[in-house]
Amino acid sequence: MGWLGPAELEALRLSLRVSFWATLVTLPFGIFVAYALARWRFPGRQLLNGLVHLPLILPPVVTGYLLLLTFGVQGPLGRLLAEFGIVVAFRWTGAALAAGIMAFPLMVRAIRLSIEAVDPKLEQAGATLGASRPFVFATVTLPMILPGVIAGGILAFAKAMGEFGATITFVSNIPGQTQTLPSAVYAFLQVPGGESAATRLVVVSIVIAMGALLLSEYVGRRAAARVSGS
Repeated sequence: MGWLGPAELEALRLSLRVSFWATLVTLPFGIFVAYALARWRFPGRQLLNGLVHLPLILPPVVTGYLLLLTFGVQGPLGRLLAEFGIVVAFRWTGAALAAGIMAFPLMVRAIRLSIEAVDPKLEQAGATLGASRPFVFATVTLPMILPGVIAGGILAFAKAMGEFGATITFVSNIPGQTQTLPSAVYAFLQVPGGESAATRLVVVSIVIAMGALLLSEYVGRRAAARVSGS
């Protein structure tokens, strides 16, 4: 990484930090929502499915604006969090929140497909032996869907690395604080002579994205082979 300048390295480090926490924090919720959509039948299921996938349909700027209205210092949740000394608007934590929300649909979809590939009879067999539902999930379902969970996490991480619209709307583009890799590319393109730095960051983005896609594809194939027993 010696060919990257200090500002470029800072943007890359911040992007890795934001993406890591965005993926780590949303992963438990992703598993729960994916399992609910794959296995449960309840009123509002289609509404939940629509809400989960809404960030894929809405313009990212709209999502960022909704986050600003909700988690900004004047927003309902923003004011509540501020009473506990927690501020996410215009902070790197807000960038992680925006990135996590934008990446959530991809994570849920990958995990849901993995759960749906598992024969429900295997879970039912565990339940007939007197095991509780959480125990069956932990000992039967989770080991079988683990490659799918990993694949979903990889996709979410890659999506979070590339998130721009919602992030810049919610937390702005503050160097060293909220300027992630995509925001840095945008900033470099706005100044004379910044094209070379922007190009280097574009190359880094392509390498990370392609690596994540290939790794996710490989893990997905392993997941399918594991479930089929081949």
